[in-house]
Amino acid sequence: MPNIKSAKKRVLVTEKKTRQNKAIKSALKTSIKKFLNAVNAGDKETANALYPETVSAIDSAETKGILHKNNANNKKAKLAKKLSALNA
Repeated sequence: MPNIKSAKKRVLVTEKKTRQNKAIKSALKTSIKKFLNAVNAGDKETANALYPETVSAIDSAETKGILHKNNANNKKAKLAKKLSALNA
């Protein structure tokens, strides 16, 4: 445990940000799972409704620095490919 006041504050801030990042990442994974379950079940309506929400969650995580830009784009491309295969 740090002794200096600023170091103590940094520990608290880091823990708080870590909790926030974990919550955002967990919500993102949940959103992706819901979309993939809809695609795997062949439910076009649900998949089409969940796709914009899922992409929005990915973009939000990217903006907040939780996902790298390339990683976010890769996830979106995979989801778009699955959706187009379902709708075809």
